[in-house]
Amino acid sequence: MRKIDLEALCAEKGLRITEQRRVIARVLSEAEDHPDVEEVHARAAAIDPGISIATVYRTVRLFEEAGILERHEFGQGRSRYEATSEEHHDHLIEHGSGKVIEFVDEELEALQRRIAERLGYRLIGHRMELYGVPLKQDQ
Repeated sequence: MRKIDLEALCAEKGLRITEQRRVIARVLSEAEDHPDVEEVHARAAAIDPGISIATVYRTVRLFEEAGILERHEFGQGRSRYEATSEEHHDHLIEHGSGKVIEFVDEELEALQRRIAERLGYRLIGHRMELYGVPLKQDQ
């Protein structure tokens, strides 16, 4: 998936960008996973030790309310985040580790549209999360 520059999106939305918000935006933009607030805090504090967990919570909430950050509940009791993308994708979550794999499957997208049409609707969006465990390798 394409990297999103949250700092630039903040400027586009007219959000005031403090140095600490800039660090948090950079951490989220560079994340290759879907970190929770504690993970964002640890990464941001490694850059700027003065960033508190409360600042991360407030900033994440601000970014979410501005529509530049998406919150996911992948069933592990904590919210995880990713930059809002114009490119649609779905998620496969590995049970146990919580590893998140992003994917796009055009065949699946077409099937979802057909199901909606069969039920009398035009699909305008969806969110799909698959949960699985790795297949055992043959010995």
